Amino acid sequence: MACLICLTDAIQYEIYCQPLELGDIGTQSINDVLPVLSSAIEETLRRGCVVQVKQVDQRNRSGALIDLAVALGAREVSGWTVAEERLAREAPPSLPLSTKDIREAISQGGDPLGEAYIRCFSAEERRPKGATYTPQSIIDAMLDWAEAEVTPIRIVDPGAGSARFLVSAGRRFPNAELIASEVDPLAALLARGHLAAAGMSDRSRVVVGDYRQLDLPAIVGPTLYLGNPPYVRHHLIGPTWKNWLVRTARKHGHDASQLAGLHVHFFLATAEHAKPGDVGVFITAAEWLDVNYGRLVRELLMGILGAKNIHVIEPTADPFPGTQSTAVISGFRIGTAPESIGLRRVSNLADLGKLETDWFVRRERLDAADRWTPLTRAGRERREGFVELGELCRVHRGQVTGANNIWISGEHSAGLPQSVLFPSVTRARELFVAGDVLFDPSLLRRVIDLPVDLDIFDELERRTIDKFLRYAKTKGVDSGFIARHRKAWWSVGLRRPAPILATYMARRPPIFVRNLACARHINIAHGLYPRERLDEREMRLLASYLSRSVCMSEGRTYAGGLTKFEPREMERIMIPTVALLSDPAFVESIV
Repeated sequence: MACLICLTDAIQYEIYCQPLELGDIGTQSINDVLPVLSSAIEETLRRGCVVQVKQVDQRNRSGALIDLAVALGAREVSGWTVAEERLAREAPPSLPLSTKDIREAISQGGDPLGEAYIRCFSAEERRPKGATYTPQSIIDAMLDWAEAEVTPIRIVDPGAGSARFLVSAGRRFPNAELIASEVDPLAALLARGHLAAAGMSDRSRVVVGDYRQLDLPAIVGPTLYLGNPPYVRHHLIGPTWKNWLVRTARKHGHDASQLAGLHVHFFLATAEHAKPGDVGVFITAAEWLDVNYGRLVRELLMGILGAKNIHVIEPTADPFPGTQSTAVISGFRIGTAPESIGLRRVSNLADLGKLETDWFVRRERLDAADRWTPLTRAGRERREGFVELGELCRVHRGQVTGANNIWISGEHSAGLPQSVLFPSVTRARELFVAGDVLFDPSLLRRVIDLPVDLDIFDELERRTIDKFLRYAKTKGVDSGFIARHRKAWWSVGLRRPAPILATYMARRPPIFVRNLACARHINIAHGLYPRERLDEREMRLLASYLSRSVCMSEGRTYAGGLTKFEPREMERIMIPTVALLSDPAFVESIV
């Protein structure tokens, strides 16, 4: 009975057949292996033999990878740990694997161990450790920038994974010491195998541990901090490390939010480890450019880290394959304070170049800005006849109910007066389905919006309302944060119907819908309220123009591909003036 393991398939399988003479397939892509498998299986079936295919569990997948890394020389790299020895000793036996093709791929700049790891373990399995692997084109661009800034004595990767960054850096800087910090013993083992196969064992050290606790001896000369810090959300970070963040940030004169993701911790840890003259270039998710918890990163870059340039990579470039998120590359030199910082947006990885930019923003503007994404849109042309949407319309987010399950009507609210039940847009998909115009309020759910003064109702109505409010209290609605900050906890306070409604958070550009249903909206939508009178034709043309012209790049994109437009961001969208909307030639061009 022969067993064959296809390492690089997204779902691992063992294929058992007897007899089976395929030779050594090593770690070929499943697409290359399948024709061989299918012909072999067909032959075994022809001979009347049994073929069994079963999914391989995580332990067996790890075993094959561990065997490869050890065969490549993982033990030769300094820092081998008990945890890695245990993995190597306890790995399930696998077929003898040839390392010839693996070594050849590594010599040509590939990372077959990293690629195998990505395919062996799904994004869901890798997410708790924040393991995302960076395309080589991005690594090359980051190293191009670093090479122009510094000749490092030492290079540190704070979350090394399979050492994709370090091996590339080792080739650029053949005399530099290479240090990989990695919490996952399996990934550390792969990093060792990669470094050994690349001929860098004698100048490499892999530290299995947390970057925040990394012990870096003092050296004479600059260190380059390089890599893709792990993306782990705050709810997977324990209280001990959250307290570390607050305490350490305070030591540097900054406040920190415990809602910060792990990449924020790593920027702060770098400020702890580094000395003046050191250089860093990190690629991370771009959320910290705008969100409150990202303020610490922004202040560090404007302070001790010494930002030099920032390059925002659009989701269309797929910087983190499969995540549909915006990435940002931050280049910095410790202890410097440039008068201006280079900013750029890139929609294609081929445009990264050497991370050069001709658009600079003075540090005073960055210091004063609560959000940096708008500042990355360099030199946006203001076309003749166009104005910002905010000059024509106010944009307001819908009301927050604080408890949709209570304030959206249902069986629990039966009998309430119709006068307190308002047809409302409560799901973004209601606008997507409506298309250009929302006509029919009967298709919408009702939001309960009681007035502050309940004495206006007659006795029967009041009895029904009181019954509903007693029920709401049993659910704790009256003590919720939103309810406690209202004039009366039971009064949601819906805005008047907006003439145009817009989605603002989706994996696609927002849609703008003319609201002829006079529907209210809660906080899943924005409402556009014209500052001057627009007739029906102008209103529909404005909504149509916005739906067809707004790009995702004008908002902010989070991990997972969600793009969000805050009200002020939406007000900065350029639109035609009312006069231009009345021009038949222009109308014809947009319809």
